[in-house]
Amino acid sequence: MRRSLWFAAGASAGVYAAARARRAAEVLTVDGLRDRVGAAVVGARMFRDEVAQGKTEAETDLRERITLGLHERRELMARRMLEPDDVPTGRPDQEEGTS
Repeated sequence: MRRSLWFAAGASAGVYAAARARRAAEVLTVDGLRDRVGAAVVGARMFRDEVAQGKTEAETDLRERITLGLHERRELMARRMLEPDDVPTGRPDQEEGTS
């Protein structure tokens, strides 16, 4: 029983090592190198597209924030122009009648 177990373990290790060696040799062939370079190019394109998409989304978000800020500022300016007497001067040292 022990010998058959060790024989099976050795045979499995040999098959695994042979498969790894075949794959390693295939990587070093012209076709294998071409495949690796092609995969790197595809990966770089995908990365570039993701960065461009994120940049576009961030720019859109920033433009929306700026537009909302300008809209709120215009509303405040319009209110100030309509009600100039109700706006406090912000100077507590000048009270009415103490000049």
